[in-house]
Amino acid sequence: MSERAAKRLAQFELTGESRNCLSTTQIRSITPLDDKHFLISGTGGRYYLNEVSGRCYGASRSANRIQYTTSTGQLCRNQIISVVGNTSGIFGGSCGLSDFQELRRKSEQ
Repeated sequence: MSERAAKRLAQFELTGESRNCLSTTQIRSITPLDDKHFLISGTGGRYYLNEVSGRCYGASRSANRIQYTTSTGQLCRNQIISVVGNTSGIFGGSCGLSDFQELRRKSEQ
């Protein structure tokens, strides 16, 4: 895990709960902490960590964005997400999602 990812995740603790899928209406943002760890901010103050299989090279670079398509209205484990250049639109790679591990802010104890 990168130092940047570890620093950001230090604000949270794992609850021990995980989900296979999240409804896209429950996802406010997906923040790549590095090329392997993604912080998902959900509705209702919920947070999830997704540690992708492999690496999403370039995902955490500000010049890139994450892109995905879904026909079910859910983002699920094993679904492929892509890294795309913001200005060029050029596809930069892809990776598969894993389980969404629920997080809790440490200050909420």
